[in-house]
Amino acid sequence: MADRLAKMVSEKPVVIFSKSNSYMSHTVKALLYDFGANPMVHELDEIPRGKEIEQALAKMGCNPTVPVVFIGGEFVGGTNEVMSLHLNRSLVPKLKSAGAIWV
Repeated sequence: MADRLAKMVSEKPVVIFSKSNSYMSHTVKALLYDFGANPMVHELDEIPRGKEIEQALAKMGCNPTVPVVFIGGEFVGGTNEVMSLHLNRSLVPKLKSAGAIWV
């Protein structure tokens, strides 16, 4: 599963593991879309083997397990970490560095 997860997070500059009914996932996705990023979103409750992926994310220390955000292949964290990056003005430079936005 670790190899599959590594492949998934390298698919795009921004990758989000989410659940379709998660308000916090929706908030993080909306924020990233507002900056112009076009993340690859994996809805764990809608994809095959989503439960296994969720368990692998939990083993990485992701708690809660959604949303989980990777930028430039690097594990960023969940809602709190993404919002902290935004509030300290590090999110946009991180997105630019990963090639997710060009503004």
